[in-house]
Amino acid sequence: MAITINSVKDEKELIEIYSLRYKVYCHEWGYEKPENHKDGLVSDENDINALHFAAKDDSNRTVGAVSLIIDASEALPIEQHCELEINHDDIPREGLSEISRLVIHRNYRRRAEDKYIYGPDEERRSIGSFDFQYSYPASRNYYRRADDKYTLKNTSRRTQDSPQDRRKRHEVILGLYKSIYQESKKRGLTHWYAVMTKGIATLLGKFGIDFRPIGDPVDYHGIRTPFIGEIAHIEKCMSETNTDLYREFNQGI
Repeated sequence: MAITINSVKDEKELIEIYSLRYKVYCHEWGYEKPENHKDGLVSDENDINALHFAAKDDSNRTVGAVSLIIDASEALPIEQHCELEINHDDIPREGLSEISRLVIHRNYRRRAEDKYIYGPDEERRSIGSFDFQYSYPASRNYYRRADDKYTLKNTSRRTQDSPQDRRKRHEVILGLYKSIYQESKKRGLTHWYAVMTKGIATLLGKFGIDFRPIGDPVDYHGIRTPFIGEIAHIEKCMSETNTDLYREFNQGI
């Protein structure tokens, strides 16, 4: 099944993205309350200042989306909700943006890999068979959400996927990040902020898209950690570890 990624400006297509967010955030994972979105759409004030990208299947259904908040004249969401351990003078404001609201249709997520993207809450120190390069400070206490119905099994046997298998499985995520990268290069952006699970950061890192944590986890659409990605550093990592993907990301720029 072919996936295409498009920049979204049309109101009808934006509604499709907001509707997908509602299904995933409200009903599948419970990060947001349905009663706060009685129109069946999840949107906020940051969407006005964002570029939106949609992944569509061969039936033209929206099966994934992500946003890039580019208006840095005001505080970005990460700056409002997180205590950042970073020297802001080291980052040119005009080159800064924030990746936000990654959402993937459940048909394009394997159950086990949901933990990469949406949780469950990261107060769990062991995430089954997944290897995490980050850990929480031992002094912090995290409590499991009452509505978290998912359990993780500690498995001693691990499936070894080929890079091609991983690439195919994460086609939607990689396609969305490719669009973000190409748009950022055209605009001369140099850094990305992102508030995400440590699992998705680890997953991206496997493809050379390397983010580093810049603060402690916060309860923001679930337990999330603030990260920063320097585009030049990501290009170096990807070109050294995943040459084919790097070449594809830069195709047509």
